[in-house]
Amino acid sequence: MAFGARSGSLSGLWLGGRGATFPRAMRCSARARDVAGAQTSVMRASRGVAGRARGWHAVPSFAAKYPRVAAAVGGGDGQGVQGGSNSSSSKNSNGKQQTPKKQRKKEDENPYSKTVNLPVTSFDMRANSVVKEPQIQEFWAKNGIYEHLAVERDGEAYVLHDGPPYANGDLHIGHALNKILKDFINRYQLLQGKKARFVPGWDTHGLPIELKVLQSMKSKERQGLTPVTLREKAKAFALETVDAQREQFKRYGIWADWDAPYVTLQPEYEAAQLRVFGKMVTNGHVYRGRKPVYWSPSSRTALAEAELEYPDGHVSKSIYVGLPVETVGANVSAQVGEHLAGAAVAVWTTTPWTIPSNLAVGVNEALVYAVVQTEEGKLVVAEELISVLEEKLGTKMSVLCTFKGSEIEGTTYRHPLFDRVSPVVIGGDYITTDAGTGLVHTAPGHGQDDYIVGQKYGLELLSPVDDAGRFTDEAGKFAGLQVQTEGTDAVIEALREQGALLCEEDYEHRYPYDWRTKKPTITRATDQWFASVDGFRTTALDAIKKVNWIPESGENRITSMTEGRNDWCISRQRTWGVPIPVFYHIETGEPLMNEDTINHIVAIVEQEGTDAWYVREVVDLLPDTYKDQAPSLRKGTDTMDVWFDSGSSWSGVLGQREGLNHPADLYLEGSDQHRGWFQSSLLTSVASEGIAPYKNVLTHGFVLDEKGMKMSKSVGNVVDPRKIIVGGNNQKTDPAFGADVLRLWVASVDYTSDVLIGDRIISQVADVYRKIRFTLRYILGNLSDFDPAKDAIPFESLAATD
Repeated sequence: MAFGARSGSLSGLWLGGRGATFPRAMRCSARARDVAGAQTSVMRASRGVAGRARGWHAVPSFAAKYPRVAAAVGGGDGQGVQGGSNSSSSKNSNGKQQTPKKQRKKEDENPYSKTVNLPVTSFDMRANSVVKEPQIQEFWAKNGIYEHLAVERDGEAYVLHDGPPYANGDLHIGHALNKILKDFINRYQLLQGKKARFVPGWDTHGLPIELKVLQSMKSKERQGLTPVTLREKAKAFALETVDAQREQFKRYGIWADWDAPYVTLQPEYEAAQLRVFGKMVTNGHVYRGRKPVYWSPSSRTALAEAELEYPDGHVSKSIYVGLPVETVGANVSAQVGEHLAGAAVAVWTTTPWTIPSNLAVGVNEALVYAVVQTEEGKLVVAEELISVLEEKLGTKMSVLCTFKGSEIEGTTYRHPLFDRVSPVVIGGDYITTDAGTGLVHTAPGHGQDDYIVGQKYGLELLSPVDDAGRFTDEAGKFAGLQVQTEGTDAVIEALREQGALLCEEDYEHRYPYDWRTKKPTITRATDQWFASVDGFRTTALDAIKKVNWIPESGENRITSMTEGRNDWCISRQRTWGVPIPVFYHIETGEPLMNEDTINHIVAIVEQEGTDAWYVREVVDLLPDTYKDQAPSLRKGTDTMDVWFDSGSSWSGVLGQREGLNHPADLYLEGSDQHRGWFQSSLLTSVASEGIAPYKNVLTHGFVLDEKGMKMSKSVGNVVDPRKIIVGGNNQKTDPAFGADVLRLWVASVDYTSDVLIGDRIISQVADVYRKIRFTLRYILGNLSDFDPAKDAIPFESLAATD
């Protein structure tokens, strides 16, 4: 066996100076005593030996005491055991010509030469990753390593289902963290003997791609654009991006079905998505209604909750308004009624532009309200907020009477800007004393809570705002004004002129923005298609409990989000997407969509893709039993929410490809996906199949810079994974570390929370990587002559240290 494999072995030295290498381990022989006795002298000698500068004979005590060993490990040539003179001969100290080393070896072979076990390995100290990593990846591809392990061999299937990144732009460091973590898990499962086939995916529909295409065109080109040509250009852009991102992912060393990914624009995927939609329609979970939805004036489309973000620092103009009481309700006592006469109900809002749509004032029936006397007149406010409002409005308030909120129901007030009278109504638990006046301005066309109250009291769904976020003619003198800017200012000024404005101030709070355009949204009532979450909420909550959430807090997050979410608005007013397969009667506007019509369209889409919806005539899209109605029908123009696209991937991938089980063994994404892909996948799967699409869900944190700050191009702290791998333009300041260093960084961080990265951190990881590489080189060098058949030691014979 190789000496050094057991305890008590000789440790050697390796000096890095110009490649001089000293023996690390020696094999025992008949002259082992001389070798063992030389150890101390070797170690002492090494302190004075540097590279090729000095040889073993430079240490007289060692050469004199152990002449044969000194000769065996390098003589006086100063080259070490892996050294050697380039000349064919040399002179000794006496000036006599010496025989060349190779010839001398043949003539007089040293008896110690076979006792030295030198480290031998082709594993280099330098990774040279820019050259070698692509060569290794080429070797994998050429020899079908992944295909053999993940697809062809026998074994239990393991399915980590890939959440599709959006096909828009280059990959960022968050993509690298996510995909490399997935690769770690898949490779581990492969080592366990399982068939861990990994099908990567891409999300390719939606507004960002549509906007990219439109921005790349000149105005004349846009004017001649048809839905079909726009979709052709969007498809080309998306596929080009997929190809670019795929090559970047492959460079990370990820094993996957790169030649057969799933892409949401593929006809077979679109057909599977429409089948899911059809099942939800059949199960009664899809309906059309006019409801207030999040609307992006900058995108001119409805948005789902998952398409919103809440940036810090948003400031709204908030106002306090007095609405003069017109009549007293039937439940109001005579004493309270006397004080209500001539009073005004005080409301507070952070959206002044919704005042023209005001149709009620909500109160909490359990709260205590008061009529207070101020210098300007009488106001109705929550008793608990009197001291706060005195300071806010800058006036002293004296209480005239108090009463429960339930008593004032039915009291009416006059709108200060429009000729109409509206009621005081009982609202819900959302009416509190945390802020405002305790009475809530209610506009059913501009808020979900307001809408629910409006339905209860039969209020009109007034929403005088168009797709561009401008007031319509219904708003009277405000028509044409942009509601969030000039419209807001105009409303405030009109209230001031009418003497109804009590106070105006800036108010910083959370406010929803369009996640794509980064501009504020509004809430407005429009005709949309919805998934009725109430119809399967209980089933979804039960399914959540059967899933293993890692970390456990993930279960609480998605449970609270599912419990509190509204119906899902799944329609979008865009062209680039999967169309909602509905026909409308031209005269009545009534929709035609049922199991038969959907199945017929699915069969067409499976062969031609969803472009068929825009290319074919109505009569060609209808099944035979409905073709006679074609002249009286038109095609719908709405497309599906992209979260419905990606949320159907369990059907388009797991339900379509061999060896991919449904439900999947694991979904792994960032923690923000509890309100995104995890939730949309859950809702579509539960609504159509009754089960969750996953058995386990694991989340990781976000990637921040070295200071723990969010990365931003404007700040200049963005870390590009490509720069880590291949380096920057200046290789001295931005050296190439290779994919292995990037992967080692992923392996070294605690992914369960937010992780940090930057130049200093990557340099530290690179140092660790070099140490690992040197260690591997040392081990491989000592195992160069190891023959398991002859040298292996039975497990039971190994020492404790082994």
